[in-house]
Amino acid sequence: MEYLIGIDIGTTGVKTVLIDIKGKLKETHTVEYPLITPKPGWAEQNPDDWWNATLKSIRAILKKTDIDGQKIKGIGLTGQMHGAVFLDEKYNVIHPAILWCDQRTAKECEEINEIVGKDKIFEITCNPVLTGFQAPKILWLRKNKPEIYKKVKKILLPKDYIRFCLTGEFATDVSDASGTSLFDVKNRKWSEEILEKINIPEEFLPKVYEGTEITGYIKKEVAKLMGLSEKTPVVAGGGDQAAGGVGNGIVEEGSVSITIGTSGVVFAHSEKVIVDPKGRLHTFCHAVPGKWHLMGVMLSAGGSFRWLRDTLCEEEKKEAKKKKIDPYEIMTEKAKNIPVGSEGLIFLPYLTGERCPYPDPYARGVFFGLSLKHTKAHIIRSVMEGITFGLRDSVEIMKEMNLPIGEKFIASGGGGKSDFWCQMMADIFGKNVVRLTCQEGAPFGAAILSGVGTGIFKDVKSACKELIKEKDLFKFNKEEGKKYEKFYRIYKQLYYSLKDLFREMQKF
Repeated sequence: MEYLIGIDIGTTGVKTVLIDIKGKLKETHTVEYPLITPKPGWAEQNPDDWWNATLKSIRAILKKTDIDGQKIKGIGLTGQMHGAVFLDEKYNVIHPAILWCDQRTAKECEEINEIVGKDKIFEITCNPVLTGFQAPKILWLRKNKPEIYKKVKKILLPKDYIRFCLTGEFATDVSDASGTSLFDVKNRKWSEEILEKINIPEEFLPKVYEGTEITGYIKKEVAKLMGLSEKTPVVAGGGDQAAGGVGNGIVEEGSVSITIGTSGVVFAHSEKVIVDPKGRLHTFCHAVPGKWHLMGVMLSAGGSFRWLRDTLCEEEKKEAKKKKIDPYEIMTEKAKNIPVGSEGLIFLPYLTGERCPYPDPYARGVFFGLSLKHTKAHIIRSVMEGITFGLRDSVEIMKEMNLPIGEKFIASGGGGKSDFWCQMMADIFGKNVVRLTCQEGAPFGAAILSGVGTGIFKDVKSACKELIKEKDLFKFNKEEGKKYEKFYRIYKQLYYSLKDLFREMQKF
């Protein structure tokens, strides 16, 4: 039997999956690392932590399965998007990686809009410039740390730093490049016009490939460290959402997935370039060659639930430890006992600002309607509902744009593992929700892309039809949906009521 590996460079850790060429998941292994927040709104990581975690995770899955590394026929890469890794002339990291959720670059976004023109940026990249994207991070470094910027020779996205460590090649894929504010999304290439106007040399950037193309082969010394063959090809892969789209089978018109991870994403396949004229959704190249996708991205979806766990749920964490289960299971059990709408408590999940549908770095989390009758269980349920309401905002925009949407959504990510949350999604979205047999999303998709790139599968669409199977169905309950509708109407108005106050608060 031959095997494929998918590697996901996530925000909290590296997850590596091993599948056989029939699509059966053989093993997964995750190695975690810290998130560094030197100032409020800042988010950084050490790229060497990613690399060390990658080494450990690959060695671990080979050891667990006792599979000969020579039987690994391809590796696909995916990971957190938008981050910036800065390398000097010797290709050493010279500054902590600035991550997707970092909000320090509001002024740089305004600067890019002034220099290039807001409309021109939107025309070329199909998206507004956002604080999380890579281009404003580069300008921030140039402006605030000129002594470091002078040493820059290469700028990479997170997964592509791991590609360099594996192969020695500088490469990225079209989906990840789409989230840099430097990429011509319609023509699938770096934008010479934007690069020239904001004075970023194109040689700083890696070569761009389609998601299934081979970008290099494992270096001899690395192959020895990992127990792999130096002939093992590494394909381009995709940003975590595009690869997750592949892993969830979102590769044809009408297919939509909902992912609740650290961020929350509504992801829809598109056969052509479709752009929200108001810039509320992202239009990026898909990891499927020649295709695109639209997505709405919340910055703090599962991140809000994790914050709640770590801030208010110490009791649940202790109970979970005794029972040897996940604290989220206990939290969710408590939420089940609270009625729809959390008895008038609504949560806005903007803990790190927001991207979709409100590109606002100043937005913050809010509990609205809090009263003496509310308990911790109410708070838990309101956080889950608030996250799901926020994701529905993106679904509503897709409907407004007349984007083809099928009768079912695929659920994935940590939130997708919860039966209770899947049913909540079905009732809030007004669609049936399906869970797949393999819920590994992005790394599973990266492994599939590697199989296409190495010729094991004919193309992405046929590979997904063969490998991806549905498991659980959660049917839309109209009566519950009507109850949620009342609270969603209030939820939608809260951001606009508080928008100016968020900005005013930031001054202090």
